Amino acid sequence: MADYINIGSVKIKRTAVLAPMAGVADRAYRLMCIKYGAAYVVSEMVSAKGICYSDRKTAELCTVTDSERPMAVQLFGNEPEFMEKAVDIVLEYKPDIIDINMGCPVPKVVNTGAGSAVMKNPKLAGELVAAAVKSAGNVPVTAKIRSGWDNNCINAVETAKYIEDAGAAAVAVHGRTREQFYGGTADLNVIKAVKNAVSIPVIGNGDVNSAQSCINMYNQTGCDLVMIGRGSYGNPFVFREINAYLNGENYSPPTLEEKMQVMLEHIRLILELSPKNEELAMHEARKHAAWYMNGYYGSAKFRGRCYQLDSYDEAERLAEEFVDLQRSRGN
Repeated sequence: MADYINIGSVKIKRTAVLAPMAGVADRAYRLMCIKYGAAYVVSEMVSAKGICYSDRKTAELCTVTDSERPMAVQLFGNEPEFMEKAVDIVLEYKPDIIDINMGCPVPKVVNTGAGSAVMKNPKLAGELVAAAVKSAGNVPVTAKIRSGWDNNCINAVETAKYIEDAGAAAVAVHGRTREQFYGGTADLNVIKAVKNAVSIPVIGNGDVNSAQSCINMYNQTGCDLVMIGRGSYGNPFVFREINAYLNGENYSPPTLEEKMQVMLEHIRLILELSPKNEELAMHEARKHAAWYMNGYYGSAKFRGRCYQLDSYDEAERLAEEFVDLQRSRGN
């Protein structure tokens, strides 16, 4: 297996990359995953129309820092003219790649005709990419799609062909339909079919949460790169595990103590990067804290308490209490 792939002129290590996740993969999250070995990251999705109207929040989402490169800014929308203008604006932030979201399943996005609603109209998918490519110049344009809209509309191959013909440099495929949201299991055969149908790089996404599932994705689909989303929740270590496996190195899973230290580091980073005061920024940190506690004795109760955290000191005390509980049980 090659060590790197190229998306346009952007060289990416062929290990695992972080998926775009609205409301989750903010700068703090991306930096934590990069620290543990994510080879490439994507911004939270930004409204193409919103950025055309100078929405302050969307402009904040477009900022790319040097420590996050290579990084894509992801746009969503269903109007090619707005996509073209939005790309022109986003270029000011110097992203390495521009990605177009055609996979988000949430109703407030889908009901506008954007996100995975685009899967119902493969021709529109091509038009959106073509509009982005027109503005992007030398910056490669990619798209992220699903296997289809529902079981009666599995059209990832058709959509990917439109995307390729429109000038995209790569396509990411989440092996679920919009109807599935995040339930069931990802269909790796759909990803494999897309890989066999197009000549641009294909990024496989869905159900990867370990080195073994990452290798399975590579082997079963022939994809060029693997993308991890929910499998990284409270688990930036998954990137370290995958890197170790691919480098032929031994991997030691993190101890509970290490997990809690990393959780606290993650919270400190959220507080440091947030423009909000500590209490409001802690509200954003709560779900992340809870994810680090998954899979242990009594974790349901502790996760519930995470959602009441208002300060870093409270998080520190809760982490200590959680470690003490596990030690008392010999875990």
